[in-house]
Amino acid sequence: MATYERLDYGSADGCQIGGAAADLIGFYGKVPVVQRTFVASLHNTSAIATSTDFTAAHLAVVQEIQNTLRGLGIWATA
Repeated sequence: MATYERLDYGSADGCQIGGAAADLIGFYGKVPVVQRTFVASLHNTSAIATSTDFTAAHLAVVQEIQNTLRGLGIWATA
């Protein structure tokens, strides 16, 4: 029988992991890290939603997502 720890302690409002950008979070044995810096050019999704071709802007956003997930230990690496 598996046992699990609840993070929300049964709160009807759910749970929050990291209340501030400076709080550290890590998963799967990774060292906890601070939230990645906001880069407006990489978070401008309007350019992505209107494009029919895969461009350098698309690649930059995908790489930012990968880097964020890697930093948290969620995206597996070799």
